[in-house]
Amino acid sequence: MAEYNTIRTSGVAGARTAQIDEGLRAHMNKVYATMSIGMLLTFAAAWAISGLAVTTDPSQAVAQIGTDKYLTSLGQALYMSPLKWLVMFAPLIFVFGFSAGINRMSAATAQTVFYVFAAVMGVSISSIFLVFTGYSIIQVFLITAISFAGLSIWGYTTKKDISGWGSFLIMGVIGLIVASIVNIFWPMPGLAFAISILGVLIFAGLTAYDTQSIKNEYLQHAQHGDAEWMGKSAIMGALRLYLDFINMFMFLLQLLGNRE
Repeated sequence: MAEYNTIRTSGVAGARTAQIDEGLRAHMNKVYATMSIGMLLTFAAAWAISGLAVTTDPSQAVAQIGTDKYLTSLGQALYMSPLKWLVMFAPLIFVFGFSAGINRMSAATAQTVFYVFAAVMGVSISSIFLVFTGYSIIQVFLITAISFAGLSIWGYTTKKDISGWGSFLIMGVIGLIVASIVNIFWPMPGLAFAISILGVLIFAGLTAYDTQSIKNEYLQHAQHGDAEWMGKSAIMGALRLYLDFINMFMFLLQLLGNRE
């Protein structure tokens, strides 16, 4: 009888483990799918806005930015007027507001807000199509995608606990933000290059760290079966990985991109 109970208990535990594993795969698939849609929205918005901001027709030009390339009135407003500061810092403000308010949102609302944020980010980075060649943007995007995939897979599969990286990496991000703002107003030789190198390393580390954190958070909460929490957790996980990808891409573009 004791033997039967042991087998029965083991069978129930095994079924529960299989159920959690299946749920984890579905959760991670939702995280990556949501992130991917966000990326598509970002680059679609960036490409569309840059197409409206730049023209080769001198009759529609407000300012010349290159040989046979001119800014339209929209481009002048986005990139040369005081509005550029709002465009530049809007994603940062959006992230803080989204993170602070997500507990008061439904999962469906949070997902919609994330997609709106992704489009706003596209507007903010649209100037890359003015500064860098299209070929180098595609090339750096592919490099980033391959690097991101490798780092995320490692973070998901490694048995090593890398939770200790968190505080160090967050301090690094804060330092990057401060250094980037300083470099905008008081440019210093070599600072931009150093920021780009550190940025790539920090967000590479965050990609692995965030992937493992998302996995562990799911495993810790899976037994409660809170569907609403799971939905919002997947969206916040998508936001974290999205930011890792975008930042790694932008820093790599500064290092490897060919300028117009």
